[in-house]
Amino acid sequence: MQTVTLNNGVQMPMLGFGVYQIPADQTERAVAQALETGYRLLDTAAAYGNEEAVGHAVKNSGIRREELFVTTKLWVQNAPAQDNTRRALETSLAKLGLDHVDLYLMHQPYGDVYGQWRAMESARREGLTRAIGVANFYPDRLLDLILNNETAPQVNQIETHPFFQRDPDHALMREHRVQHQAWGGFAEGRNDLFTHPVLSRIGEAHGKSVAQVVLRWLVQRDIVTIPKSVNPDRMAQNIDVFDFALTDDQMAAIAALDTGRTLFFDHHDPEMVAWLSKRRIEG
Repeated sequence: MQTVTLNNGVQMPMLGFGVYQIPADQTERAVAQALETGYRLLDTAAAYGNEEAVGHAVKNSGIRREELFVTTKLWVQNAPAQDNTRRALETSLAKLGLDHVDLYLMHQPYGDVYGQWRAMESARREGLTRAIGVANFYPDRLLDLILNNETAPQVNQIETHPFFQRDPDHALMREHRVQHQAWGGFAEGRNDLFTHPVLSRIGEAHGKSVAQVVLRWLVQRDIVTIPKSVNPDRMAQNIDVFDFALTDDQMAAIAALDTGRTLFFDHHDPEMVAWLSKRRIEG
């Protein structure tokens, strides 16, 4: 598996397995199958409600802990957030059955962001997580966090797919050595992604599926990606993207698909900000 080196020296797999929207009662089996297929990066979150199932799959896999890269995420915390953040991480670790995670992300850019970040810095120093980062931070919020704190995030996980390519975000992250990670790489099939004529033609040229073309496009942009599937055949297909490369013309054709707009929700929308900020995770 190809890896990237984060700005603190930690090695992270380029492609992993996400469990967003997999029901808890299906997660353990899906993760076990993903691990059998060869995935070593697992991405969950307190908000997904399936950390325990991920932990059970890891425990029963027989895979050495040092071979795995486990990510979970902190939900929005009230001010002052230092103690709340520590408790939230300890709760996630207990559910996962681990003494540390490899990456701990702030899930949303809301709440007591600075208090949360300081607590995450402390957790990294104590070895409760090997790396820390954020998710859903737009360039203004990301740069503010970088400029006004001791530690720059190692990762920013954001919506990224052929219809919302995030070029300005990507450029800022490169400048400040923050690893770009994609969520929603397949756009959940919106805009007819899996039958899109441009992506389909590129796939035919390489003998690959549209899903493989999209994942290869992300990898060639140096973007870590975490496709989700509960189908073992698709899991195997999704990880099989390191034996071909898209040409410059093909990369340009995909670049032309960018709309510059989210297909899901806008983190600048006051109603969405209010909904996310008010939501709380039990435990």
